Amino acid sequence: MHPYLSADIPGTGGVIKESPDDFVVHENPAYEPCGSGEHLYLTIEKRGITTLEAIHRIARALKVSERDVGYAGMKDAVGVTRQTLSVQRVKAEDALALKLDGVSVISARRHGNKLKLGHLKGNLFKIVVRGVSADAAATAQSVLQLLQQRGVPNYFGYQRYGALGNSHLIGAAMLRRDWQGAVDRMIGEPDAVRDPEWRSAIDSYQQGNLSAALDQMPRHCRSERDVLQRLAATPGAWEKAFSLIHPRLKKLYLSAYQSYLFDKVVELRLETIDQVMEGDLAWKHLNGACFLVEDMEAAAPRAAAFEISASGPMFGSRMTQPGGVVLRQEQRILEDQGVRCDDFDLGRGLHLEGERRPLRVPLGDPVCLMAGKALLLEFSLPKGSYATAVLREITKAF
Repeated sequence: MHPYLSADIPGTGGVIKESPDDFVVHENPAYEPCGSGEHLYLTIEKRGITTLEAIHRIARALKVSERDVGYAGMKDAVGVTRQTLSVQRVKAEDALALKLDGVSVISARRHGNKLKLGHLKGNLFKIVVRGVSADAAATAQSVLQLLQQRGVPNYFGYQRYGALGNSHLIGAAMLRRDWQGAVDRMIGEPDAVRDPEWRSAIDSYQQGNLSAALDQMPRHCRSERDVLQRLAATPGAWEKAFSLIHPRLKKLYLSAYQSYLFDKVVELRLETIDQVMEGDLAWKHLNGACFLVEDMEAAAPRAAAFEISASGPMFGSRMTQPGGVVLRQEQRILEDQGVRCDDFDLGRGLHLEGERRPLRVPLGDPVCLMAGKALLLEFSLPKGSYATAVLREITKAF
């Protein structure tokens, strides 16, 4: 569990996402469609499904390729979310007439280009936390004030590590070229799943009974079944078995490990998260550009005004490096993990170049109030940041 910036303030307790209506997200677009062009921008509302599943259902209904559907960001599955998608060479009336399970089209306007990942300003969250303490509103207000003053620690957190909490472990094994370790981590641990058949499959795998593991592994675990089938036919062929994993999934594993390492840097810098150091690559919140901090006298007031923040590494093979003490801190994290930046290039099109990410982000327009025994929260965050980074500080529950 990551340390809290607001550790001196007690938590409210409580649970989130008891129902989709308890977690509402509205995407704040980077720009509005101009009204003309071959791309149709759809404002959709989805309930209880992932963004990729919403894309799948819309593409199938409109008879277009999923690859031709643009989106700015991924949104929570457990929740009610509004976001923008783009489709090409589709009539507005056809899109607006769609009647799909879990997805509705709110509006359709034309634009000249496909919507791309990252083309959003941020997200507005409206969240209900149930089962909180009696003084939750006052406690939450104290936390929100602190986060507004010092910033929200920009943790990725547990949601980036997959349903079994193992995605980053798979990515780490990949970078070390430990293919048996990658398979071991992908199959997972029995304590991480509830389904008894699935648990039995993991137990059988760990006991070396590959044929039993294959028979017991649930049908929806397609990647695991593909790997087990190859190993059952060719025992010990770990790299060849793992090569059956879809490249998109492999990149998710690697990005999960990037996120894990970034969170370690946030932890390291947490006590001074609202400050910059000489050698930092400072993040400009206005435009996302970075510059090397060499003049502390000039940089310190800009950090205090939340104009800039220290950035951390999404490690990769070509990432821009900081300097001085900051560089040594980041290199030590990699050394402790037994990996290097060059390792993020695995060849065959599977490589991550790396980038910088702010260690903190601004909290926008926070509101909190009580409704019975539930705490109602509303706030906004810039793109790429997670509501859980705010919620964990308030509840101290995860």
